[in-house]
Amino acid sequence: MVDVADFGRVAVLYGGKSAERAVSLKSGAAVLAALQSAGVDAYGIDADETLAEQLLTARPDRVFIALHGRGGEDGSLQGLLESLQIPYTGSGVMASAVGMDKLRTKQIWQSIGLPTPAYAMLRGAAQCAEIVERLGTPLIIKPVHEGSSIGMAKADSLQQLQDAWESARSYDDEALVEQWIHGAEFTVAILDGKALPPIRLRTPHTFYDYDAKYQADDTQYLCPCGLPAEQEAQLKALSLQAFEAVGCKGWGRVDVMQDEQGRFYLLEVNTVPGMTDHSLVPMAAKATGMDFAALVLAILAGTLS
Repeated sequence: MVDVADFGRVAVLYGGKSAERAVSLKSGAAVLAALQSAGVDAYGIDADETLAEQLLTARPDRVFIALHGRGGEDGSLQGLLESLQIPYTGSGVMASAVGMDKLRTKQIWQSIGLPTPAYAMLRGAAQCAEIVERLGTPLIIKPVHEGSSIGMAKADSLQQLQDAWESARSYDDEALVEQWIHGAEFTVAILDGKALPPIRLRTPHTFYDYDAKYQADDTQYLCPCGLPAEQEAQLKALSLQAFEAVGCKGWGRVDVMQDEQGRFYLLEVNTVPGMTDHSLVPMAAKATGMDFAALVLAILAGTLS
């Protein structure tokens, strides 16, 4: 049993300048409130260009990272904290950098035989026709270095792929284009080396996009997920293997599709998942009897080892 006094002074980092700033502010506020309610000496920092100076001046005993996207989830913040010798939550520099890069993540999974949708890299509109010819349609396009479904779109034709590229390129200079998997979408939270109960996602939207994740009230989260016990065990084992293959540790989330034949396909790994009232890791933890405060403390406890 961890004594909250063991944590010392804890800085919760949130906000930042990434495209996921709005979500990060909500995550950080929820985490900070939970820590303070549990008696932890915690305070918040809205990360900006003075972050290094603030950390040097305040010298917190440890950091809870609630920064999503670039600058918080991509290894750069983790590198800073390593240099300052301040313990922090979640994955290290390498796993954070790889997990933020959808292409490198897929390449690692493919190298050890884990299932992931067929894909192509898109770096200019001239490539769209060749990609459609090779992969067919429908397709889904994703900025390589963004999260929260930002910049993602479904393309049912060459013209739609070209239009989607014009949108995605405002977030990133390259995009991942994947074959569309028809079927059910699941997410599996990982905590301290164990897969939590999977959640099935249902939305009237074309896919589980930004609005479905953070704003809509008609998204359904099914936990239990409805899979037969054997398939659920397979899904949990696959997700944990995918998480560990990238080198992740502590906590995170793996997103998975299941096609109409029952086969699972890995989509991506999230090393700093959302912690808002719509977020999935807290839902999965709740299914095991762990409330939000207990989850936050369990994540923070990983910094003590």
